[in-house]
Amino acid sequence: MNKTKKKVLLMGKSGSGKTSMRSIIFANYIARDTRRLGATIDIEHSHVRFLGNLVLNLWDCGGQEAFMEQYFVNQRDSIFKHVEVLIYVFDVESRELEKDMHYYQSCLEALLANSKDAKIFCLVHKMDLVQEDQREQIFREREDDIKRLSQPLSCECYATSIWDETLYRAWSNIVYLLIPNVSKLETSLRQFAEILEADEVLLFEKATFLVISSSTIKTHKDSHRFEKISNIIKQFKLSCSKLAASFQSMEVRNEKFAAFIDLFTPNTYVMVIMSDPTISSAATLMNIKNARKHFERLEKPEEVARR
Repeated sequence: MNKTKKKVLLMGKSGSGKTSMRSIIFANYIARDTRRLGATIDIEHSHVRFLGNLVLNLWDCGGQEAFMEQYFVNQRDSIFKHVEVLIYVFDVESRELEKDMHYYQSCLEALLANSKDAKIFCLVHKMDLVQEDQREQIFREREDDIKRLSQPLSCECYATSIWDETLYRAWSNIVYLLIPNVSKLETSLRQFAEILEADEVLLFEKATFLVISSSTIKTHKDSHRFEKISNIIKQFKLSCSKLAASFQSMEVRNEKFAAFIDLFTPNTYVMVIMSDPTISSAATLMNIKNARKHFERLEKPEEVARR
């Protein structure tokens, strides 16, 4: 089986929350359990299998000053070569913002020299510590500063917290850019939604429950619904595992809609939202079953290339 390996750098000053978010997304931690995590020493390497063939080569780089200086002097070439994505985490309450920005700019200079096509994401983290009525303004001010300093490179910024769904939104958008065949996946998902006469169909990665693709036929006013669902179902899955039970499927139905979540391919779950009460559960579940083999093929780039 061919594997697609993508190098992802996770950087930021010590205490910014890098390892906590990595542990929540990829190691099934819940937010309160991250308090027992210690500081990362030097660089922690992990290979995260994602969607079967995609492997994220994740470099979690310790943010203590002594390590940060070494990254840009003695280890610059080895760390910053062949990078697909840089994720830089800023602690929104940092009292050393100038130093944070200096390290961030050093990362950008190293990327320009070694991986000029890398995609850059900045997470303004621990937003839960900011008063709710000030969050938007503070984030926008920080985002403007980061984007100005990033020129001539471009970056995307997200406000995040381990205590709500914002973390899932940011990481879903990051991982989405790394998925091979994503355009074919989206086209097939759109066709699937139309065949089902569904309002919406979502595809989640099995281990992380990050949203990797979606098709919306009927618009919905809540623009954060995907990441909220990711967060809720991930917590439910963890609760099941503590009881030595495994989560496979769920159906929620009332007079206005029906929602189906089902194990879809070896690497994904699917969620189907229906508002037509005349369509039976059995018909929807049969359509999900019949679509599995097609989506399994889409997860294998070598098979798609031959078709």
